[in-house]
Amino acid sequence: MKTLKYLLLLTLMLPLSIRAQVKVEVAIDSMNIRIGEQAHVTLSVKVKEGQDVNMPIFADKAIITQGVEVLGAKNLDTLRLGNNEMKVRKEYTVTSFDENQYELPAFNVLVDGNEYKSNSLKLNVSTVPVDTTNVNKFYPPKDVQDNPFQWSEWSPLFWFSLILILLAVVMFYLIVRLRDNKPIIAKIRFVRKMLPHQTALKEINRIKKEKLNASSDQKEYYTALTDTFRKYLQERFGFNAMEMTSSEIIQRLREEADQEKIEELKQLLETADLVKFAKYSTRDDEKDKGLESVVAFINETKMENMPIVQKIEPTISEEDKRSRQSRRIILSVIAALSIVILAVFAIVCWNVYLLVF
Repeated sequence: MKTLKYLLLLTLMLPLSIRAQVKVEVAIDSMNIRIGEQAHVTLSVKVKEGQDVNMPIFADKAIITQGVEVLGAKNLDTLRLGNNEMKVRKEYTVTSFDENQYELPAFNVLVDGNEYKSNSLKLNVSTVPVDTTNVNKFYPPKDVQDNPFQWSEWSPLFWFSLILILLAVVMFYLIVRLRDNKPIIAKIRFVRKMLPHQTALKEINRIKKEKLNASSDQKEYYTALTDTFRKYLQERFGFNAMEMTSSEIIQRLREEADQEKIEELKQLLETADLVKFAKYSTRDDEKDKGLESVVAFINETKMENMPIVQKIEPTISEEDKRSRQSRRIILSVIAALSIVILAVFAIVCWNVYLLVF
């Protein structure tokens, strides 16, 4: 019997404990407004998670108390608080067009079918002063008011914009200069060439073919033959035979070739000097002998395994060097100007932002 009394008591106290966990609050963002202005009323309910909450719903321009209208409401906003609790909020927008002090009634909230009431609120609505002595006097709409111009606010924007324009002009001029100053491209070339003995024998065959040895102009013959021989020496042995005298060439060859052959070549060079500078005249067999001695020397000293690819380095004049250096300087200045222009442009944009916003 006593156990039954305890169960009955717990059954009666359970709704009270549930109701004690529900907390309803209401707040308003402004208690004092003018006629036609709006105020926002926030209704919040603190409950346990999972409980069903129903907030009051008002139609548009519904009257919640005489003189106060509800213009609209936002959707429910749920905030979880932890400890199995949550807060449900809803915001209502109200207004009034009559001057008075209003008491907003308590809001009714249903939680799991049980009704809970919030506290009431005060709302003071004041009117706008009106000149009742000149009710028939109308004024036209006023023009947009111009704010006073302050040079201190606009001067940074003006000066930085001017600097930006000047830098842009200089950069444009340098770009035009760079476009007119064409880049100098110097390429290294590799040319496949004939071996020295091949070139010399080809030239000797030309001399034979054109019958220079039968020509009455012996100077032309010996000049062509000795020049071919000197070029072969220069390419084959590596000394500048074209600029050396006959005696210097013979002295140099004594270190390289057979002495008997050297004597024949010596006689050829000396004869050629006499023909070219002393108008000496030779017989046909002497000319043939000189040509044969050159051919024999070439065949004896030729090298088949010499490199046949020649590397030709480009030659750049002093004017081209100055042009290339000037182009490098212009490119460096343009790169530096680009960085400065971007920085000044960023400063101008920042000043515009400060003035506008």
